[in-house]
Amino acid sequence: MRAVDELAAGQHPMQTQSSPQSNPSPPRRSGSPLPPWPAWTAPAALVSGLVVALLGGLLVDIPAVALGVNVTANHVPDGLQVADTAVQDVGFVLVAIFFAQLGGRAVKAWQFGLRPTPFWRALGTTAAIGFGFLVCLVVWNALVHPPKEKVLEQIGASVFSAALTCVVAPVCEEFLFRGFIFTALRNWRGTLPAALITALLFGAVHVGSAPALDLVPLAGLGFALCLLYRRTGSLYPCIAVHSVNNSLAFGSLAKWSWEWQIPVLILASLAVIGMIALALTRVGVIAAEVPLATPSSVTVTPDG
Repeated sequence: MRAVDELAAGQHPMQTQSSPQSNPSPPRRSGSPLPPWPAWTAPAALVSGLVVALLGGLLVDIPAVALGVNVTANHVPDGLQVADTAVQDVGFVLVAIFFAQLGGRAVKAWQFGLRPTPFWRALGTTAAIGFGFLVCLVVWNALVHPPKEKVLEQIGASVFSAALTCVVAPVCEEFLFRGFIFTALRNWRGTLPAALITALLFGAVHVGSAPALDLVPLAGLGFALCLLYRRTGSLYPCIAVHSVNNSLAFGSLAKWSWEWQIPVLILASLAVIGMIALALTRVGVIAAEVPLATPSSVTVTPDG
């Protein structure tokens, strides 16, 4: 209960009160303490998310079969695949919230990284990390020639599958992996070990939807997104990079035009994500302001 009381007071459980004579350190750039989520909740949330996805998929598929839809082990109609994947993504968000509030902890959107960040600084960091990942991806593909992904064979290339891939998946996956899992693991061993573990889990969760050789760059993307989140203190840049990556992959697999179709997909996806964030802010789900750490406290974090 002590950790909960300290969080409610705007203070990290590892913060120590400075003496009146001491010169307190400036608050962290993100302006808020790390939520006191135990490290064990990170793998528990991921496993639970996959279980929820399986059970939710059954809740979608069983009625469809009862209504006469042809579903076999080797064939699931595109519409059902989209619905199953959407249930999985929503499940990721729900399990993250569930484990975050264990022990009676208050759960706020800013704790998952849904908070503002200086625009130009975030833009520069996002561009640098995104460009670095793109270069690494091009080199990787040139060296190993991974097989073509089969995700569009599973969900099709409709407007709904594009929205799922380029809007829903980036938001929900970032909420779980960077917003919750990475944050919980940082409380255990700090930034770099947490980023590495989160990256491996992020790559592993795509087994089956991506070729084995593509799991390496996916893990690399997961690692880069962790560093981006640590640098900016906000989940929004991570969601944007994830969305752009998925839009490029989706458009390429669908053989869409690089002259206008793929750029339109990227801009439309980012616009929809922005409108969702704005709407959630307007209704109060996302706080317009992030609570600041108390200026009289010295913040001590596991990763310095």
